[in-house]
Formats: sequence, C-alpha cells, structure tokens
Amino acid sequence: MPDAAVPAVPPTPPVALAALLAREDLGLRQIAGPADAATVIHWAHTSEMADPYPYLLGGELLLTAGVHIPEAAGSGTYFDAYVSRIVEAGGAALGFGVAPVHDTVPRALVEACDQYGLPLVEVPPRTTFSGVARAVWQLMAQARHTELRRVTEAQQSLAAAAARPDPVPSVLRQLAQRTGGRAVLYAPDGGEVASAGRLPGPGAGVEVGAALAGLVGVVRPGGDGGGSGIGSGTGPGTGPYPSSASDTVAGVHLAAYALGTGQGFVLGVAAARRDPGDHTIASVGAVLLSLLTGEHQSSTGAARSSALVRMLLGAAPQEVAPLLDPGELWVVVHARPDGPAPDAVAASALGAALGSPLVDVAGDVVRVLVPAGRRELDAQPGWTCGVSAAVVPGEWGVGDAQAARALSRARATRAELVRHGDRPGLAGLVPPAEAAAHARAVLAPVAANPALTETLRTWLSLHGSWDRTAVALSVHRNTVRQRIARAATLLNTDLDDPDVRMELWFALRTE
Repeated sequence: MPDAAVPAVPPTPPVALAALLAREDLGLRQIAGPADAATVIHWAHTSEMADPYPYLLGGELLLTAGVHIPEAAGSGTYFDAYVSRIVEAGGAALGFGVAPVHDTVPRALVEACDQYGLPLVEVPPRTTFSGVARAVWQLMAQARHTELRRVTEAQQSLAAAAARPDPVPSVLRQLAQRTGGRAVLYAPDGGEVASAGRLPGPGAGVEVGAALAGLVGVVRPGGDGGGSGIGSGTGPGTGPYPSSASDTVAGVHLAAYALGTGQGFVLGVAAARRDPGDHTIASVGAVLLSLLTGEHQSSTGAARSSALVRMLLGAAPQEVAPLLDPGELWVVVHARPDGPAPDAVAASALGAALGSPLVDVAGDVVRVLVPAGRRELDAQPGWTCGVSAAVVPGEWGVGDAQAARALSRARATRAELVRHGDRPGLAGLVPPAEAAAHARAVLAPVAANPALTETLRTWLSLHGSWDRTAVALSVHRNTVRQRIARAATLLNTDLDDPDVRMELWFALRTE
C-alpha cells in the first residue's frame, strides 16, 4: 500500500485547465474530451514513452510530440491502449505537439480521448513544452498568492471576531461568510450551541444537516472513530479518534473539527465548494473556538468567573479567595515593560511566567495577583518589577500599594526587581492602633494632597535624591523640589534633619 504520509500531489494549488487554455501567448486549443470547467492539473510532464503509466503520479498534463507512435498506429489499437493507460494512471489531460514529428493530431488519438473522457489539447508549433510547463507554474504561483491572501484576510477577520463582546457567534458568522456555507458549534451532548450561515443546496437541508451531525460524532471523544479523519487524538477511555473528518453529501462538502479543550465541543462546517485554503481557514476558526470554549468551560476559568461575580455582588476578598487558590497568602506584583506599553498578550505571558492567570493591564503597568509560596518570584527579562509582602486576601489592597511603591523604587534605582521590606523593625514595638493615630496626626497638614504625600514617601525612600524621585514618579525634578518644599512648609519642619525624616518615614509606613 502507498505511504499515506506522502501526498499524491504537490502542496500547491491546482490550476484549472481552462485557465491554461485562456493564455493567448500559448495558443493552446482543446480538440477532444469533456470541456469541464472543474478539470484541474497539478503539473506538466513531458514523456515520449509508449506506456507512460509507471512514470505518472496523477493530475498531470502529459505533453508528447508523438515520437513513440508507430507508423501503423492509426489502423490498430495503439491509441486505445495508450489513452486508457494515461487515464488509469490518473492523468488529467494530454497535450499533443504538432511539430516536429506530426503535422496534425492523429484522428485515432482524438477518438480515443473522446472515448475515455481525457481532455486532449493541441499545442501549436510555435509553443514549446517548456513554455507550457512555465505557464503552469506561473498560474500555480498566482493561485498560491491568491490563496495566501485569502487565508490571511480570513485570519484577521476571525481574530477580530473573537475579540467582540459575542465572540463565539461572531467567529461562526465569519467562518460561514468565508467558506460560503454554514458553521455550527456542537456541544458535548451533540446539541447545537450556536450556528451561522445557511446549508447550501436546494432541498438538501435536512439530509446535509443530519450528515453533518453524524460526522461530528466521528471526531468527538467516545464517537465511533470512523470517517475520513485527518490527524488523531486520544479520548479518555476511548482510544485514538480523529481530530478532523470530512465527507460529501448531496454535493455539499462537510468537515468536522474536534476542539482542543477536551470537553467534547466540535466545529462543523458545510459548504457547496471546497476551495484552496478552506481547511486552513476552518482550522483557524477551530483554534479560536477552542480558546473561547476552553476559557469558559475549564474549572479554572469557571472559578475565576465565579470569584469575579461574587466580588461584584459585594463579597469580601477573603470569601472569594478559596475559589482562586486554596492558599491563604498572596503576593501582588506590579511590573512595567522596558519597551512599549504592555498589551494583553504580553501581560498574559508575564502572568504565565509568574505562575498566575490573574492579570490586569492598567496603563503602563501590569498587576499580577500570585499565590504566595507557589514559586520563588524572580526578575523577569524585559520587565521592571515591584513585589509586595505576602498578604491575606483581606489585605490585597495593602499589597497593591506595597507593590506600587516597590516598583517605583525599582525604576528609580534601575533594579530589575524590588521587594517590599517585610522584616520587623522598631515600628513593631508600637501597637498598630497607636502607630496609626500618631501617623494621622503627623501627616494631617499634607493628608489632603495625595501628590505631596506620595512624593514625600518616595523622596524619603530614595534618601532625598531629586533625580531618582523624578524618575520613580515620572515627573520633572523641579516638580519634586516644589512638592518637597511645599510639604516642608505645611509640616512646618526641617526635612534636612534626620530625626524629622525618621519620624515622617515611620508615619508614612504606618498610615
């Protein structure tokens, strides 16, 4: 048996014979065989063998000048055997050159091609076989370019559809439009989740719909595993099953694609035609639908959605934290890229590197909520990071503030990663309630101006450096000077006094 992994034809789009005949520079003319617009050729091959069968792969435009034809061929069965062998080998068409051996195409060859349904093309004396072969490859290149452009445009439209508020119906609508048929998302139980487009073919709706639903069962884990599968997977307890399958019913081309979520969702596509690139376009749609259904159906995605809904409805963080991770402590990470502002893809990649899907893009900063103790949080290439101390869910807001300050310090000191200091110090000797009351009293003159408070905190943490404070706050150094001077005036104190700085730092850390 032939190796199924080796394609019978090259991985290039076929060329319609009609397109080759339309080339005025070649002057080709079909003189026998069916004039079918669907006739395509995959390559051009020249042979003067009396029996070219062993040298054909199928789909060729076989070119010959008739050197192999004996003188008495017209009165015997030579042409009958010759044409039948070409058809048996899968040849798409025969091109006969009327020079230099023959002045005309033998009449018996014309009759044999009509009898066996093989298109016969007359090649005029001025046209070389190499010129015909070159034209075939030029048409293939044009078809390939058209196919790639069509696939690229479809990929862009499908990606845009996946980003819409109704991603699944939008992706199905784009698939139906791009393939000229109907696209259906089937649930694990075989029911239709969503669909778009119409089944092609008058009066074939019921038959085609039933056939498509049956084909879907072939690729679903636990299905019968039959059909013309392309690729395979392994279902739980069911052994191998195809990841995609195709069929043709009532002239309608059907295809089914198992989505990669492992949940049993399947994409079904029905189209009146099967154009080059359709499989690629449908595969892109299947990947997008896999991501969409996987996000909503996986236990992790469901837990995150449930936690979000509960918090929006008023639940406290400590109540929803168990849905996200069984751990009790969390770390907040603030990260800023060294290059352009982060997008969703870059933020997701950072979250994956840190071991958490809980990611938020807020302007130029990405915030990640990471369960503490899962892994050591190291510096990430291309990012400047600030890491909070480990906090319980009820103190996520405190951790967020700590991470923001640590990031500011990291940017000011040009460090890749700065952690919030969580070692106990002298502040631990004062009861928290008394420390907070003292902080409120000391900072009361500047409490109404958050910009002054944050500038003072950053300036003190950087040992009074104007330039580093300006970098950390993304303001001009003169702005820093003005704010510090204003704070000193309002506080009525000398900020050059180390005792004053220590007292203010204590207050700012405990406010």
